[in-house]
Amino acid sequence: MSLLRDRDFLLLFVGQAVSRFGDGLYTAATAWLAWSLTKDPTAVAVVSVAAFAPAFLATFVSASYADRYDRRKLMIAADLARVAVVAVAAVLLSLGLLNLPLLVVTTALLALIGAPFAPARNAIVTQIVPADRLQQANGLLQVAFRAAFFVGPLMLAPLLAYGSMRAALVVNGLTFLGSVGAVAAIRVTRPVLAAGQAGLWADLAAGLNAVRAAPDVLVVIVTFVLALALTSGFLTVGLVAVVGQGGRYGLLLGVAGVAEVAGALLLAGLRMRRLALAAVLAWALLGIFRAPLGIVTSTAGAAVLLIATGLASALTDIPLIALVQQRIPSHHLAKALGLWEAGVAGALAVSPFVASTTIALTGVQDAFLLSGAALVVLAMSAALTLARIDRAQRPGQLRIGVPSGSEAEQPAVAPESAR
Repeated sequence: MSLLRDRDFLLLFVGQAVSRFGDGLYTAATAWLAWSLTKDPTAVAVVSVAAFAPAFLATFVSASYADRYDRRKLMIAADLARVAVVAVAAVLLSLGLLNLPLLVVTTALLALIGAPFAPARNAIVTQIVPADRLQQANGLLQVAFRAAFFVGPLMLAPLLAYGSMRAALVVNGLTFLGSVGAVAAIRVTRPVLAAGQAGLWADLAAGLNAVRAAPDVLVVIVTFVLALALTSGFLTVGLVAVVGQGGRYGLLLGVAGVAEVAGALLLAGLRMRRLALAAVLAWALLGIFRAPLGIVTSTAGAAVLLIATGLASALTDIPLIALVQQRIPSHHLAKALGLWEAGVAGALAVSPFVASTTIALTGVQDAFLLSGAALVVLAMSAALTLARIDRAQRPGQLRIGVPSGSEAEQPAVAPESAR
């Protein structure tokens, strides 16, 4: 990929791959630590919620600072603060003082501190990569994110076998430092701040207005969040109920993860004109292959379905990010991406409860069928809404998924989720 020969993009690619590896490792480590401290599945759930709830509450608000100040410096500051939190957790663990309440606080604090990071990272891509290569850039970054996050949990076992939980926390802290070094070396144009800069709440209101002014963007974001709430929990809670055996469960999760990486790599080489339509219809494709999962009886059959859904999963967010990067003005870009990230965090927090409740009420087979059908209905409704928006646009206005100005006739190509 020619983009990887670009110094600044390569630094972002490598730095964020290292960081996401640490995120995956920390996610697995905290879940295991919560279990080892309490032997209570509820404790694991509480820690998981602590990892998402602060991001849901703070990401959109904190993303305002990424639009009003230097995104690169904000990313560095967030990573350095997270290094400090992980270091404190490692010290507490060494002293035997890390109990469940402190683990929950540490996890929530990391999520809160990291809230502005992802919107700033996705927004800074537009300062590094030309507009006509944004989709390729997002595809490559998603390859790095998905692959690294998938590998992170796999490293927990050898770290515990040959080291300790403290070693896992130290490695996680080092990944944040690696991210700091890579981001610090990136050369980006210093943002020009407008005179009489708006305050926080005025800036947030302006960001929401910018999203509302791009209705296709709003439709795609809302569809993504609702679809994730309907599906994410079924890849964990539902798949456990279908498989009923730990080894097969781990294998199938691995298959789904590899398929997502392959899908992201494939999309990095494609050029799509109608980004919004592709992003919503991908959920229909995912729903079609997700629905039969409740009735498959073989590991091979489940693997085939998960490969298909993994490939479709990559198509749900890479076009979305590229669409937002093209359609939202630069000074509101991080807030728009932060709105999406906040919605994702909220959806990930509620989705396990949606899945478990549906399974309890209808059984595993019907629950998967209902989830798949709901995705198809949601995706088709969103596609029809996008078509109405397209017809309502007056001549000379933007077409869905096509940038404005001199780029209007060019192809509309411009990234932490289980679907």
